[in-house]
Amino acid sequence: MAIVQISRITNRTGLQEDLPQLDGGELGWAVDSRRLYIGNGTVDEGAPVVGNTEILTEFSDITVLSDYTYEDIVVGYAAQTGPTSSDPVIRSVQAKLDDQASVRDFGATGDGSTDDTAAINHALFQLFCRDNSSLTRRSLFFPAGTYKITAAIKIPPYAKIFGEGADSTIIRLDSASPPTYMVQFADSQQQTESNIGTNGATAPQNIEISSVTFSCAQATNILQVAAASRCWFNSVNFLGPYTVANLQAVSFAPDGANDYAAVRFYNKSGSGPAPVLTCQDITFNLCRFSGLAKAIDTDIQVTGINVTNCTLQTLYYGIALGRGTISGTGPSGFRVLHNRFDAIFAQAVIFDDCNLNISAYNLYQDVADQISVAPYSPVITFGNDNNISVGDMFVRSDSDVTVGASAQPRISITGSATDSGSGIQLGHYGRARGRILDMIDGGTNQTIVQVNINQISGFVMDYFLSRGTVTRVGYFRVIAGSADGSTENLTWTDDFSEIASTQVTLTATRSGDLVTLFYTATLTGTAPSIKYSLSYLN
Repeated sequence: MAIVQISRITNRTGLQEDLPQLDGGELGWAVDSRRLYIGNGTVDEGAPVVGNTEILTEFSDITVLSDYTYEDIVVGYAAQTGPTSSDPVIRSVQAKLDDQASVRDFGATGDGSTDDTAAINHALFQLFCRDNSSLTRRSLFFPAGTYKITAAIKIPPYAKIFGEGADSTIIRLDSASPPTYMVQFADSQQQTESNIGTNGATAPQNIEISSVTFSCAQATNILQVAAASRCWFNSVNFLGPYTVANLQAVSFAPDGANDYAAVRFYNKSGSGPAPVLTCQDITFNLCRFSGLAKAIDTDIQVTGINVTNCTLQTLYYGIALGRGTISGTGPSGFRVLHNRFDAIFAQAVIFDDCNLNISAYNLYQDVADQISVAPYSPVITFGNDNNISVGDMFVRSDSDVTVGASAQPRISITGSATDSGSGIQLGHYGRARGRILDMIDGGTNQTIVQVNINQISGFVMDYFLSRGTVTRVGYFRVIAGSADGSTENLTWTDDFSEIASTQVTLTATRSGDLVTLFYTATLTGTAPSIKYSLSYLN
């Protein structure tokens, strides 16, 4: 094309806000923003529109200057994003990039040496606390790396945190003075514990964390789930510093100086008009717990906690509920399902002063034997009725399950003598969990079990009784009629077979709706023991 005219290029300088309409080909330089513009010219001169066009420099905001339309070009053609192919949905590049945030956008490095505590907490505040609108919430991405922290990370309501895999994204506490908790749930103003929900703040809820590792170089509690509801942990590692040698050390104190857990719970007490905030509906799935005294430990009123498809290993205890001073009604509704327990020094599961909890279809490997030393405790301990084990599998051999004072059964039931619930309920047929009772040599009218017959008219106790080398197998049947206040109707029979006389007599009495089974054992120098289970129709 022939050049028909060369004109002298003029230019203007000034502030960005004072930029005028430039003549065609005229340059304008904004000195404050360091951005360069050129005038389009008029439509008569051939310009498509009148205005100024920015010339790209190192200070130009290309995310504003560029548009984005989803195309999915991998399949070979552009996806239709709008109502027609000629009317696509167009967004700015900035809007596209803001669909999710990276913790590195807020200054975290993930290099393993820089302290990223402040950057992580700042990102959580900006994304989930700065504004109550759901429009400001963005998933917070942790690219692969090790993020060193020296103080607690505060997780607010509605936070969604995800990494690039539990062994790729690691948040690691490394501090000479570690906090009580490495990670704490906080409210929408990042207030914790007793301050949660004050000043009009929203309590922790709907929190999702996935594909990351929480690791502590110094022994401390890893996670405090506080006053929270509807939260999920998926493919998350909770790793402490304890080794097998630590757990086996004579000086190791799992309930004292070394009492650190991967997960503990905290409830907010109500005062005045403020409601009580309790933890409920929390799920841990495909997680790993290792290197601490306990994986999960709580005595407070929590419900609907699910631990599924997880690995629990290199721990002193696995899951310990209700072992201390109970708060409220205590922990209930724990569902421990489809997990693998391995290298656990003592009990893998303890449901002590609590009820309505279940262990089901778990694999218990090197458990309750001081980690491959000798049988040390039961694998599972129930301290109350209405806790249950269904379909659990145990590597512990039959030779480890002995009778008497040294008994270390797979499942031990040690709580109330009142059997108020069944282990299996199929329609009207119920069967209680098996129990073991060490009897007293020479004991007279000692209670074996008490049964409330308010909803049933009778029951059968299947039992196996042993005294030294002498054994006895029997069926103790109880039939109860209606009580009129003065006469307590009760009929019972004890059908059994034994090699030689065990010199133990079983009897039953009734008081109102409560039937008590007693034993009397003649003094022989050898204490008897009984294993039994109840079945009934209601």
